[in-house]
Amino acid sequence: MAPKAKEKAKGSSSQPTISIEDLFTSLNKFIGKKEYAQVVKVAEQVLSTAPGDEDALRCKIVALINTDNIDGAIAVIQSSHKLPIDLSFLKAYCLYRLNKLDEALEYLKSQERSTATMLLESQILYRLGRMDACLDIYQKLQNLSVDSLEVNFVAGLVGAGRSSEVQRVLEALKVKPSSSFELAYNTACSLIERNNYVDAEQLLLSARRVGQESLMEDNWADDDIENELAPIAVQLAYVQQKLGNTQEAVQAYLDMIKQNLDDEPSLAIATNNLISLRGLKEVSDSLKKLDRLIEKGEGGQFRLAGALESKLSVKQKEAVYVNRALLLVHANKIDQARELVTALVGMFPDSATPVLLQAAVLVRENKASRAEEVLGQFAGKFPDKLKVFLLARAQVAAAAGHFQVAAESLSKIPDIQHMPATVATIVALKERLGDIDGAELVLDNAIEWWSNSMSEDNNNKLTVIMQEAASFKLKHGRQEEALKLFEELVKNNNNVDALVGLVTTAAHVNVEKAEAYEKKLKSLPGLKGINVDDLEATSGAKPSENGSRLVNIEGHDETKKDKTKKKRKRKPRYPKGFDPAHPGPPPDPERWLPKRERSTFRPKRKDKRAANVRGSQGAVSRDKHEAGNSDGPVRSSGADNVDSKATNSKSSQTSSSKAASQNTGGSKSKKKSRK
Repeated sequence: MAPKAKEKAKGSSSQPTISIEDLFTSLNKFIGKKEYAQVVKVAEQVLSTAPGDEDALRCKIVALINTDNIDGAIAVIQSSHKLPIDLSFLKAYCLYRLNKLDEALEYLKSQERSTATMLLESQILYRLGRMDACLDIYQKLQNLSVDSLEVNFVAGLVGAGRSSEVQRVLEALKVKPSSSFELAYNTACSLIERNNYVDAEQLLLSARRVGQESLMEDNWADDDIENELAPIAVQLAYVQQKLGNTQEAVQAYLDMIKQNLDDEPSLAIATNNLISLRGLKEVSDSLKKLDRLIEKGEGGQFRLAGALESKLSVKQKEAVYVNRALLLVHANKIDQARELVTALVGMFPDSATPVLLQAAVLVRENKASRAEEVLGQFAGKFPDKLKVFLLARAQVAAAAGHFQVAAESLSKIPDIQHMPATVATIVALKERLGDIDGAELVLDNAIEWWSNSMSEDNNNKLTVIMQEAASFKLKHGRQEEALKLFEELVKNNNNVDALVGLVTTAAHVNVEKAEAYEKKLKSLPGLKGINVDDLEATSGAKPSENGSRLVNIEGHDETKKDKTKKKRKRKPRYPKGFDPAHPGPPPDPERWLPKRERSTFRPKRKDKRAANVRGSQGAVSRDKHEAGNSDGPVRSSGADNVDSKATNSKSSQTSSSKAASQNTGGSKSKKKSRK
């Protein structure tokens, strides 16, 4: 019985349970201190005492979200699906944080329209790149008191390409751009979109100053402040890049990359911009840097590494992928470029750039016809991007020698179909094809279109096209039609060039009409008193002394006075330390020539003794060796002596002809022996 009594005593000495009121008091205290790990622990204690408590459950989920434990928050939401608690909004937010944007929108549809749900929906639409729908929500929230609405509103306008409306919105909201560093940054981005880089730079500097002051007041650490203001530093470097200060921009990008900031999006943008500045320099290094930003997931799908996939905008993601594709093409890695470009067409279906890249890869593979086919298909699918695709198709076709396809592509673009430059290009392409009638039809259609046009500068463009059409018709032997065009030009515009063309054309068709119009031409100055017969008898106009211009005809009857200009004499400039009174000996006139080419040059004489010894080191000549082995001098008559020496010298010549030819000593010894 003693152990039982002990156990009872032990049970009586256990700690008393904490009441729910005390737990919620602790919960509120930790929430105020933003100690979210403690919030999770206390919330779990409350749920262990009172399972299904809605407040504790929501506190736990929000605390997990604030500690970036999104998967844990979703697990808690899914485990409590049987409870009569609507957690759809929190689940939608978790899916938004996990970049599952379409699923997040589906969960929001079941929620009532409130300020919180509308703000979350606008953020999701912004991430999806649906800027117009995002701005519609902000306009509805404009009359409500929403904190930092102007910051998101301006960001949406910039993303939608409506930067010109930013100033009007700020005036409607009655806020100044410098009221916060976030708003100043977004407003500066709108100025950059409008190419106002000088004002954007000043506003970015103001944003950095305001941000440093406000964050220091909130007791932020220096590293945290630097990470928070990193987007401003990147944008300042970009402004320097656009202002032409390339060295400053490159140095700023390199400094950010070396710092290895925790702000991954800013670091990725700095890397991408640095690569765009380099261009085709250091392609391999640029590819290595971009490979760190892009990874290949399951199923061969490309995605950005880390948090870049969820934090970069659609345009920024596309810029990174496009730059990598361009580098792969320039590095001649066509297989990898083809794989990436094919994936980009599906990843960015609303953009024309991936399609243009796909055509570029096909052209690089010498598949111009296939590239023309791809561009033609997408031109039919996306009428709003018709101009871009058809212009690219015309360029590819013209470069490949497919002039008919190029002319057809240009003719299908309504915006520029009748512009003078487009008309001239189509006419040139049809001339290459030998289709003179088709080229003439293009010119006639352009004249008719500009004649009926109500634009302000239609008269100027009509005059240009009519004059070119008349010249074209005259060139191809259609003088009657050219004459009509020149007559109309002279009648409407009184153009001197048209009058000259009219006289020239009429001279082929109707000489009397040509003479009649010729009288309207003003006489050239200086032609009075000139005998035409004498002028025709001459060999031509006399060129001037410098050969660049013809002598004026007026000068034949005038006596020109020769004006002698006095040339100012300048004192000669002598070298330093030179005395002209005592110049000394004259310099050598051959001082600029190489030594071997000077008259005083004497080559060095070769050593004659070197030719007598040949062979390896220590060897002696054969004659000396034989002389050393003989017992004594051989006595013979003088004739025998001459013959023997002559024979010896002859044998030495035959045995070593190269040595004899290079050595003059042998010939001298031969002369001595003959004496």
